[in-house]
Amino acid sequence: MEHEGILLGMGNPLLDISAVVDQEFLDRYDIKLNNAILAEEKHLPMYDEMASKYKVEYIAGGATQNSIRVAQWMLQIPGATSYMGSIGKDKFGEEMKANAKLAGVNVHYHEDESATGTCSVCVLGGERSLIANLSAANCYKVDHLKRPENWALVEKAKFFYIAGFFFTVSPESILLVAEHAAAKNKVFATNLSAPFICEFFKDVQDKVFPYVDFLFGNETEARTLSKVHGWETENIEEIALKISQLPKASGTHKRITVITQGADPVVVAEDGKVKLYPVILLPKEKLIDTNGAGDAFVGGFLSQLVLEKPIADCVKAGCYAANVIIQRSGCTYPENPHFE
Repeated sequence: MEHEGILLGMGNPLLDISAVVDQEFLDRYDIKLNNAILAEEKHLPMYDEMASKYKVEYIAGGATQNSIRVAQWMLQIPGATSYMGSIGKDKFGEEMKANAKLAGVNVHYHEDESATGTCSVCVLGGERSLIANLSAANCYKVDHLKRPENWALVEKAKFFYIAGFFFTVSPESILLVAEHAAAKNKVFATNLSAPFICEFFKDVQDKVFPYVDFLFGNETEARTLSKVHGWETENIEEIALKISQLPKASGTHKRITVITQGADPVVVAEDGKVKLYPVILLPKEKLIDTNGAGDAFVGGFLSQLVLEKPIADCVKAGCYAANVIIQRSGCTYPENPHFE
């Protein structure tokens, strides 16, 4: 089958623990909306407090895994997508496996002795904040990737997507896949993912960027990247152009930068030019939460990219998927897509 295993993702498989909270809770744990951070000591009591105090939903998450699941849903082609990451040998891990199977994603998890990673999703007024406790997800090693049955997924894939969150876990694995993509003229995509990645993992970003054919991100992350690079501009179109013009390891594909801005148009920079694509506007009362919106956008985008559709179609599919996801809790979707 020609599309079998065409898209491979690698990342941190996390179980989202999602609840609508109040401002007092956010303040007490020093949480900002529309942000994503790694849990510190002070955040650890939060998980139990959420479960006891609010109505909590448990939803399979992890940025890359969300994107791959959405791409699989949009494609409706059995076996088109694969995913690797590290989970624990526990109840949450079993749930993750069952969820991936249901989604039709071919997962090759490393199973670790530590607990499956979780991500606390605090929702207020439809906006979300993510606090990730990586745990087992942090234990992914390049040895797992190099095992023949796993490397076979790399060989088979023509498109790769690894969100920026994995940069904190296994840069070695990322570079191995990125170098393979460049050598074989395949397509490698990544995401800025969070301001803290741009700030504190710049050295890894700098190593990976030359291999990046498609770079995704949102406006906050793009402005953080601009600041860290000393570009002295807050203008998203300028930043997107600068990112697309950073040095590239292989000349086969030109880098395309895709920056989302919530309800504002999607900014796409390629070939020294910028195009704006409006998003589907949603009445506020229909917004449940933005958790998974960026992941869904990437999943929708990639679903058309692997079919070699033009960029305008990829953006349209991304906007469609994000629009579906923000009307539901977490990164979940109905049985069938209605995307033309």
